[in-house]
Amino acid sequence: MNRSSFAALTRNAISLTGVIIALLSAGLILVLSALSLAGWHGGSYAGIITYLLLPAAFVLGLLLVPVGLWLQRGRERRAAERAEAAVPALPVFDLNSPATRASITAYVLAGLACLAILAGTGYKGVEVLESTQFCGQACHQTMQPEAVAHARSPHANVGCVQCHVGPGASWFVRSKINGLGELIELASNSYPRPIPTPISNLRPAREVCEQCHWPTKLIGDRLVVHTHYADDEKNSQTKTVLSLHVGGQAGQSASGIHWHVGHGTAIRFLSDPSRETIYTVELTTPDGAHKTFKTSAAPPAGAQWRTMDCVDCHNRPAHTFHEPGEELDAALDDGRIDTSLPFIKREGLRVLKIQYPSQEQARTGIQREIEQFYRTQYPAVASERASAVTQAGKALGDIWCWNVFPPMRVTWETYPNHIGHQSSPGCWRCHDNKHASESGEKIKKQCELCHNVLADDDPAPQILKDLQ
Repeated sequence: MNRSSFAALTRNAISLTGVIIALLSAGLILVLSALSLAGWHGGSYAGIITYLLLPAAFVLGLLLVPVGLWLQRGRERRAAERAEAAVPALPVFDLNSPATRASITAYVLAGLACLAILAGTGYKGVEVLESTQFCGQACHQTMQPEAVAHARSPHANVGCVQCHVGPGASWFVRSKINGLGELIELASNSYPRPIPTPISNLRPAREVCEQCHWPTKLIGDRLVVHTHYADDEKNSQTKTVLSLHVGGQAGQSASGIHWHVGHGTAIRFLSDPSRETIYTVELTTPDGAHKTFKTSAAPPAGAQWRTMDCVDCHNRPAHTFHEPGEELDAALDDGRIDTSLPFIKREGLRVLKIQYPSQEQARTGIQREIEQFYRTQYPAVASERASAVTQAGKALGDIWCWNVFPPMRVTWETYPNHIGHQSSPGCWRCHDNKHASESGEKIKKQCELCHNVLADDDPAPQILKDLQ
């Protein structure tokens, strides 16, 4: 670019500002991209800054350049008209002039460089927008509960967009339009607390879940072992062993729990918006027979019909929040909390149920409560096994912070899990002996429909010994 071309770009403040913004943005994009390629991550906002905000500033700078030139040319034309000089309507390019050819070449090369920067940042920008990090950490407080639960779930390596957005441009555009509304709510601090569930616009489970899990994959029964610890001094361990009738699709027939979604079986239900209370169930079997089961309760005005699919039971597949007892049993079982600490199960449950205004205060308060208990009730343990007591307090603080988020008003009971019937009615929403057809047939509340109990809170189940 020769001196006259550069002067044309910089002799008005608007174009000069645009050039400065574009050059600074391009330089920062190139530096941050190089650092990223070298292995630097820079936290959850690095990608947003590098591939979304800086490219936007770069485009703004580029747009300011022609705007400034247009305004400058307008001023020059008005000045020429006042001097009664002839002014051409459009700029004149003399291609016989070496300077003009050099300027055009420079502008073309600069334009290609700009296109390369925008293409690269656009590609990476889409990657950022579809990343789990962007979904879970960009709006830290709002999505923190779901992000923490997702990181601990069996689907931790499955990206958010694979379930929540779906393939293709139409789903991408739809998700970004929804995201714009959420951004407005965030900026105006008007987003709901907690985030309401269930999600009404989630894609059908057959398009999501059955990409990896399909009815013919799991056939027959599955052995399930639950380990529990009592709230006595020794934290006595027991085990419950179930033969879970998972079932599935075999040929033209389905069995077990997954019979509900077998091919040819269709179930619709009428429930309140939370899907916690189900009033009417309509069943169509593979042979075409129809049955309707109702409770005596009248549906509320906002009741909704829904076709049953996977997420009506697996309602927290990637964002599971656990009960205090379940979390504590798991921590005792995998060694995060020493089972030989007296009454640690009882005291752990006690401190986990204390309410705190923030996670930081919860960690401090839980640690203090546990250490104080052993100092006053078991001073020898507090002195000789201080590290085990400290580790127990830390693990309990982790458990609290994994499930309770005061700023979002998320507590232990906010998001129940419908698998089984321990933390919520779950299966018993329908299988309650209260949904009956006109002929008197009922949806049974019968344990053996789903599982056989092979051992119940047994300290040494014989079935496990036999299977060794």
